[in-house]
Amino acid sequence: MTKNIKIDEHLDNSRIIKVFLDDEEKPFAEFRPPVKFVMDTTKIPDGKHQLKIVAKSSDNIEGVKVIAFEVRNGPEIAVVGLKPGEIVDNEVAITLNAYGSERPDEFVVTGSETPKGIPAWVWALLIAFIGFALFYFIMYSTPEFYKSFF
Repeated sequence: MTKNIKIDEHLDNSRIIKVFLDDEEKPFAEFRPPVKFVMDTTKIPDGKHQLKIVAKSSDNIEGVKVIAFEVRNGPEIAVVGLKPGEIVDNEVAITLNAYGSERPDEFVVTGSETPKGIPAWVWALLIAFIGFALFYFIMYSTPEFYKSFF
């Protein structure tokens, strides 16, 4: 025994998803759910943005979701020597580097690494290793440890 279920076309057509970028009044896309779409970020300027998704149900109840994201299509910019909000005086040595590739099939190796100083913990580990080596050499460098087995 099968039941015939009548689907109300009007209810299905009223469901809609509108997608807004930042504080725009007009949506840049409207879809019927469910949907998959590709957002081209090359047309969006670099920086912080938000995607606002407004969905309307078949009962005309509206739901809103806001997603913050950051676009960075340009080169990666690295700054060594100055941190955000840092207080500085006199002269400050700053190293700048920008690297990136607009072509996905080619990677530019030159300049892709930002030179940084050796961390203090590496120096401490190296000094500790050398100190232990000197201690070992001094403690066991007596003639009695160099007797031949033959």
